[in-house]
Order: sequence, then C-alpha cells, then structure tokens
Amino acid sequence: MSKENKRQKVFVAMSGGVDSSVSAALLKDAGFDVVGVYMRQWSPEILGKECIWKIDRQDAMMVCAKLKIPFETWDFSKEYEKQVGKYMIDSYKKGITPNPDVMCNKIIKFGLFFDKAMKNGADFVATGHYARISIPSLRGVATTKQSRTYEIATSPEAPRNDGNLKLLKSKDKNKDQTYFLYEIKKNQLNKILFPVGNLEKPEVRKLAKKFGLENAQKKDSQGVCFIGQFNMKEFLKMYIKPKQGKIVDISHSREYENIVGAHDGVYYYTIGQRHGLDIKNGQGPYFVVKKDLKKNIIYVGKEKDLQFKKAKIMKINWISKPEKFPILLDVRARYRAPLKKAVLDKNGNLTFKKGERAIASGQSAVFYKGSQVLGGGTIK
Repeated sequence: MSKENKRQKVFVAMSGGVDSSVSAALLKDAGFDVVGVYMRQWSPEILGKECIWKIDRQDAMMVCAKLKIPFETWDFSKEYEKQVGKYMIDSYKKGITPNPDVMCNKIIKFGLFFDKAMKNGADFVATGHYARISIPSLRGVATTKQSRTYEIATSPEAPRNDGNLKLLKSKDKNKDQTYFLYEIKKNQLNKILFPVGNLEKPEVRKLAKKFGLENAQKKDSQGVCFIGQFNMKEFLKMYIKPKQGKIVDISHSREYENIVGAHDGVYYYTIGQRHGLDIKNGQGPYFVVKKDLKKNIIYVGKEKDLQFKKAKIMKINWISKPEKFPILLDVRARYRAPLKKAVLDKNGNLTFKKGERAIASGQSAVFYKGSQVLGGGTIK
C-alpha cells in the first residue's frame, strides 16, 4: 500500500444502508483516511414525528464506530426542503413529473456535500451509488488488490486525470444508478469514488458480513431520495387542494366525450400511471396518456396510446459531449426503462427509432454510448 494513500482523505456519504457502509469499509481497508458523514434530510410532516432519518443516522453511526472512523452529521434539511422539496411540489403544480432523485444528487450529494467536503480538506468524496468511473490505463503500474478489484486506484503513480475519466454503468446491471447521476460535472469526476460500482449486490452483502457490519442484511431504501417511502398523493394534498374532474377515455375514436370516471385532482397523476384511477367499467387496464390542467381533465387510453416518437430535451448536462450532431445514442427515458435507440440533434430534438413508452414532461432522458454515460437532460 502506498504511504501516500494513507494521507488521502475521503468523506463518505453515509445513509445507514449497506452500500454506503461497505463503501466506507473498503476505503478504510485500502488505507484511506475515511470520514463518515450522515446528511440530515428534510422531514415532511407526513412522515410523522418519529422520522426514519433518526434510525438511519443511528445505523450510520454504528457502522462508523465499528470501522473506527470519525462520524459527522451535516444538516442540509433546510436546503433540501427549499431546493429539492419545493422543486418537486412546484413540478406537480405545473402538471409535469419531477425527478427528485436527480435533483437530490445535483443539489445535495454532489453539490452541498461535495463542496463542504472539499472545503474541509477532502481529496475525494465517496457514495454507495452503483456506478463506475473509468481509470486511466494502469498498465505497468503496481496497484493494490483493492484498487484493481474495486476501482479506487488513486495513488500518485496512477493519477485520475479528469480529462480522461468517464462515468460508466455499474457492473450490477440490475442496480445501476447512473440514470440519476447525469448531472455530475465533468470536472468533479476526479474527486468522486464509487467503491461498490464494480460489485454485484450479493457481493456487497457478503463484504458487509465479512467486515462485521450489523446492517449487512438491511433492506434497500425505497421512495424519494433521502426522504424515504411515503404516499405521494397524500403528500401532495398538503400543498395542492383536491379538485374533482373528469376522466375521459381517448382509446377509441368517438364523436362524443367518453367519460369513464372521476378524479380528485389532475396534479396527483402522472403520464403512464395505471393504479389509482378507480375505473370500473371492466374494459381496462387504462393508463394516463395526457392531462389538461386548465380543464382539470385526465385522458386515459390503452398501452398503444402511450407510444411516442419524439421529445424535446432541455437543460442538457454533458459529461462527455459528442463532437458531432446529429448522433445516434442509447437513451433511457425512465429509471429501469430499457435503453432505446434515438437520434439527438444539436438543438435537443430527440427522435426514437421505434418509439418510447410514456414520455413525461419533467422526467430525465439520459444518453449512453455503450457503458458510458454521456449526459442527459429534462424532457420538455
């Protein structure tokens, strides 16, 4: 192990989950000076007084105690509410579908957390995301087992030149989280580590057990970013008043308006949504295909009505910008949606070769070339 590595400081975003815990353990095992940081998130009233963040913080603190590394709590709750929570609520008020996890990564993890860590002397920040950052060729360079296996080579003999770095999909394709990471800036890549990105989830749990971590079998977190799981509709009712309106079926060509049900607020529903429509005519399933905010009408249809060929992409962040346009890319328009071939021009016009399902304004379209993440933007 290079002595230089021992002086390199890494601030690890600790969520209390197994992925970030193993990330910290791997970095400690590799000889880095590791500091665990729990970021206190926003706690909406709907979660109640006994918020899950207290349990998660306790788990993170216990892991740091086990690893014998410093533990800190950074309170970003006000910033989270103002910049991520407000963005989410405002998006629903506009009738679009937000992506709070993308915004959380942009504003909190690779914004406030990243900046504060650097100001506190960090050489790197690390998270438990399932993603990878390519490392320049290590040919002829003596590296540790950890750096070869877990892709955290950062010794002076193998510099992380940000001009050569790329954001890549994780080894575990089922857990890949790069869809939520496209807002990372290119000049940040040489300061970010994803220690579990080259591992499968079962391997991570085995390592957690090996390191003696009590959260080795803790279930993966669900729901919105740091907030956790809650009923989105009930949450939105705290900020947007219910207003009853019609549900209209457009799946068949008719001369009259085919009303098939009623809803309690057009803002509470998203494009492609199937559950919660409460249509009982026996002709389903129905899906939300479009909304009219002014008339407070939800239009539903069949699966075939959800197919789209074109989309306009705004606010594109390029991690690795193509040299020429138009360009043929692999595009993911929803988390876990299959990659689809599409052509992107210099103005952000995206044309799918075979169409895409349930394209929703406000969601993210992320661009890939093989395993590399080129960038992404917001669907208009």
